[in-house]
Amino acid sequence: MADDRDAGQVLPLAAAMVAVVAAALIALVPLARALEDRARARTAADAAALAGVSGGEDAARRLAAADGGRLVRFTPEGAGGTEVVVVVQVGRASVTARAGIVVGAPPSVRSSGGPVQAAR
Repeated sequence: MADDRDAGQVLPLAAAMVAVVAAALIALVPLARALEDRARARTAADAAALAGVSGGEDAARRLAAADGGRLVRFTPEGAGGTEVVVVVQVGRASVTARAGIVVGAPPSVRSSGGPVQAAR
């Protein structure tokens, strides 16, 4: 039979394991929040760039706000403003996106996440 001195050894070990798991989960919350902000900023920037190329800075600002972001910069480029570059911030994440109009083709978007073709 086991020694009576060994009785109760599982409780402190289980409590320590629960504390370690809880600390790990608490440490992961800021990382998860940052990843979510980055994804939301990318979506807002892509949408704002598309809105900005067809409707100007006000349209880009409204769409960025509707997606939970803030338009930080709006830069028209190209001949006659056929291309725009926007920077949108959500939380601490900032993302740059570019959209342009090609005559006879749907608008295209390039974000820092890679090229995306707008749906028809």
